[in-house]
Amino acid sequence: MPLPPAPDRRPLAQADKDLLFKGVTCTLIGIVILLAPLVARSPSVRELMAQAAAVGWFALVLGLALLARPALQWLRRK
Repeated sequence: MPLPPAPDRRPLAQADKDLLFKGVTCTLIGIVILLAPLVARSPSVRELMAQAAAVGWFALVLGLALLARPALQWLRRK
């Protein structure tokens, strides 16, 4: 009985590359927004960035979700 063919190792589709790019970008934006109050020197900038914490968390979670889909597809192919 012959062995089944090996799974094809096709390169990432353009949609997956776009999701990876968007995921990395959103994740970096979220991290920068969340860490900005810790490194800001001006009290007014520190207060402004502290008020944007919800936006930072949203961007971080969105970025991780966008990264999860191509990662799960990559793991399923292995």
